[in-house]
Amino acid sequence: MSATHTFRGMNTTEHFFQLPLDHTRPAGEKITVFAREISSTAHQDPASLPWLLFLQGGPGGKSPRPASLSGWLAEAAKTFRILLLDQRGTGGSTPANRQSLPLRGDAAAQAAYLTHFRADSIVRDAEAIREDLGIEKWSTFGQSYGGFCTLTYLSLAPAALQRCIVTGGLASLTADADTVYRATYRRMAERNAEYFDWYPQDRKILREIVAHLAHTEEELPGGRALTVPLVQMLGQFLGGNTRVHSLHHVFEGAFIDTPGGRRLSDTFLAAVAAQADRTANPLYALLHESIYAQGAATNWSAQRVLAEFPAFSPEAELPLLTGEMVFRWYFEDDEVLRPLEETARILAEHEDWEALYDPAALASNTVPVAAAVYVHDVYVDRDLSLQTAAAVGNLRVWETDEFHHDGIGDEGAMIFAKLLGMTEADLPG
Repeated sequence: MSATHTFRGMNTTEHFFQLPLDHTRPAGEKITVFAREISSTAHQDPASLPWLLFLQGGPGGKSPRPASLSGWLAEAAKTFRILLLDQRGTGGSTPANRQSLPLRGDAAAQAAYLTHFRADSIVRDAEAIREDLGIEKWSTFGQSYGGFCTLTYLSLAPAALQRCIVTGGLASLTADADTVYRATYRRMAERNAEYFDWYPQDRKILREIVAHLAHTEEELPGGRALTVPLVQMLGQFLGGNTRVHSLHHVFEGAFIDTPGGRRLSDTFLAAVAAQADRTANPLYALLHESIYAQGAATNWSAQRVLAEFPAFSPEAELPLLTGEMVFRWYFEDDEVLRPLEETARILAEHEDWEALYDPAALASNTVPVAAAVYVHDVYVDRDLSLQTAAAVGNLRVWETDEFHHDGIGDEGAMIFAKLLGMTEADLPG
């Protein structure tokens, strides 16, 4: 059943699809996958427009909930009828979180269930939806993890694709999780140095915060004890294009004078809590390392590789800020994730992951692909991305140092238009 709404220059239609949990067993258990169709009211006949499938970043992130047409969405709506897919387990799709996963049974059953939530299953969901909607071919736009899914789509069902656009999401086709994290730790160290060169006073404030926590207990809103590793999670700001500068506003308001002495301010504590909160997207923590797994266990890769980068250790004199790494202690420390600790352990030790990419199919690809590769991206390494670009046929790269990982949040219209134009010359006819 679908519902249609028109407001603020756009038409929206909500779609719910009943799809197999395991696409190799189409007659088996079904889950719900939700998607929202978007078109501009400027078009008299939106149904005549070609389709664009948006593949969201993540894992574990639901698609945007637009209240109006703006940014890349407004640019895309000039040309396309857009489908915003809530990848399985997220948003309006059948949920996968601490509340719902116990319905599956014990931790082993939950982990087995979640092995069906990677890019290969997401792509097969998209294919089932395309067929259900009667679409011969569609284009895709993949941001971050959505780019990983795009490479899987090009591997599994290229005949369904008209063209593909990717921003900050050319995954390595061969690197294991350890190799990926070694690259991203190096990028994060460089980004830390850049940030603290811009704001040297923030280095002093961070040092004061670490010293303060050595002798004073502080709590986040909700009562969670503040630790140095939680403060380090502020490094997620560093992946931003302009958002990085918002981190300075967090640091400059870190302390406040109180009757009990100098303490960390509620404003600062709330900012840390916002970066640490996994309530809305627990799949990010549960599945993050598995997106790099092909045929081998990840075994808490980010935590193991951390030993090679002592500057990121919480015990360092001035610990560097971390990024998208997921550590085992998340599931010990966070009450939202704690019920899923054993499930996370089983997934980390799971070895029988299927291949996500077909190198031969990608090498012979004829679908036009345009990808933005951000030189200083701290989450998807530039060098690994360029190796992938060289291994995929008919893929054009726009390499730029003007933007960081979330560039489409700041200049989405321009970036989308540029990449769309890069695919035009390679379209048939």
